[in-house]
Amino acid sequence: MSKEKKIYLSEKDMPTQWYNIVADMPNKPLPPLHPVTKQPVTADALAPLFPMELIKQEVSSDRWIDIPEEVQDLYKIWRPTPLHRAYNLEKALGTTAKIYYKNESVSYAGSHKPNTAIPQAYYNYKEGTKHITTETGAGQWGSALSYACNHFGIDLKVFMVKVSYFQKPYRKMLMNTWGADVIASPSHLTEAGRKILAEHPDSPGSLGMAISEAVEMAMKDDNTKYALGSVLNHVLLHQTVIGLESLKQLEIAGDYPDIVIGCFGGGSNFAGISFPFLKGNFTEGKQTRVIAAEPASCPKLTRGQFQYDFGDTEGFTPLLPMYTLGHNFVPDNIHAGGLRYHGAGSIVSQLLKDNLIEAQSVKQLETFEAGVLFARTEGIIPAPESTHAIAVAIREALKAKEEGSSKNILFNLSGHGFIDMAAYDQYFSGNLQDHEVTDAEIKESLSQLDKIL
Repeated sequence: MSKEKKIYLSEKDMPTQWYNIVADMPNKPLPPLHPVTKQPVTADALAPLFPMELIKQEVSSDRWIDIPEEVQDLYKIWRPTPLHRAYNLEKALGTTAKIYYKNESVSYAGSHKPNTAIPQAYYNYKEGTKHITTETGAGQWGSALSYACNHFGIDLKVFMVKVSYFQKPYRKMLMNTWGADVIASPSHLTEAGRKILAEHPDSPGSLGMAISEAVEMAMKDDNTKYALGSVLNHVLLHQTVIGLESLKQLEIAGDYPDIVIGCFGGGSNFAGISFPFLKGNFTEGKQTRVIAAEPASCPKLTRGQFQYDFGDTEGFTPLLPMYTLGHNFVPDNIHAGGLRYHGAGSIVSQLLKDNLIEAQSVKQLETFEAGVLFARTEGIIPAPESTHAIAVAIREALKAKEEGSSKNILFNLSGHGFIDMAAYDQYFSGNLQDHEVTDAEIKESLSQLDKIL
């Protein structure tokens, strides 16, 4: 390969189809269950929340699903995104590995989230939806959906996890600029929020709580649908444009990854970068290691239990087969707000259960150390979520150095940190701390689940 640091694709090289990994999985995910009957959920049961086209994608086993032309046209605002070779980071580490990263921070929202926000808004628009509710952690999903809904003329109400609402006010402002109404969750607007506040008046909130509020509001209004930014199959499907582009770019570079890494909250950006490479493992005999990087304070993949659990705190959603810490688990107030989720998507959970992917947990201070090194070598200040992937990439690069091996490492830079500078300020001031959940806390949370598996 030449010494080019960035590999660009032209618009004609953009994917025209999403890749559905379910078609190639050795073991398909178990079905979601109705929260009351405990029977597999039907399409009719999901219809109050989602447009039918997304429901079809949710249950599809088709390998390839066409991307509508109108969605492709909106993708062209920022896609294809560049693939970078991190020469300066490699030099700083003295590693024998090659480190590549897919730069999803160049989107209008500064993250990977528009890859699914736009098609979700589009399918709702085609079905005549007038109002959507959603949740957001750090605000990247909420801001991505705000623009998409504004484009299609859909009213949006966003329940933002309270700790992030105050930690990241500029993301709220982004959402307001694109026309969304943003509420700190838990709130007094819903029965779920009022119940939580009555029991825990100082609750910092969680994604599970915010989902409960958004789902409740959608369920009570026939003119309102609900949109989710991670976890569900159709969300992970939309994100595969990341990995599909990366495949083409690495082919131009003359390389193929030995290791693919993504940070992990519910699974969307991790799936986006990794699923097309897992296809190579399943159908072409490739042996790429795929690693999910999660926070040590919310370690559902590394220390959770594979069990049917709710996607929200109050039990409004279907029961999903997932690695979980329990739907009542409230993570520590780390700055990687997008990773503060109690469970993992069903597809990712099945892949981990079958030992087809790996997971590593990272403490907060290690992630910021990695983020600062990346910023000082590569010039991009990463979001706190993305620093988890960077930290694991650094671990693997140093391991390659010790072994004297020449690994090709690819990770997803899922977002920039321009709106997270208060977190970096706390890090430089010595005010950030590591937090690792205890075995007793996990055991207590999991003990509250009905054991279905």
